[in-house]
Amino acid sequence: MFYKLTKEQQNVMIADIQYFFSEEREEDISEFAAERVLDFVKESLAPHFYNAGVKDARKIVEERTNSLEDELLTLERPIK
Repeated sequence: MFYKLTKEQQNVMIADIQYFFSEEREEDISEFAAERVLDFVKESLAPHFYNAGVKDARKIVEERTNSLEDELLTLERPIK
């Protein structure tokens, strides 16, 4: 993955994972176990979300480029 998490971000995510397991599964997991879950998500799942974000960004850029081309065409003057 291209984005490096800060220690603070990682700690917040680990705490969120522990909270999720506690609330949704009624299971207390250690910080180490939560960190392993986070590692799995980062390595196996996050690239899918990242690629979806890139695809969405590409679509927006293409739409804006097409719009800009249309606007530039309106600036052309007719040649006699």
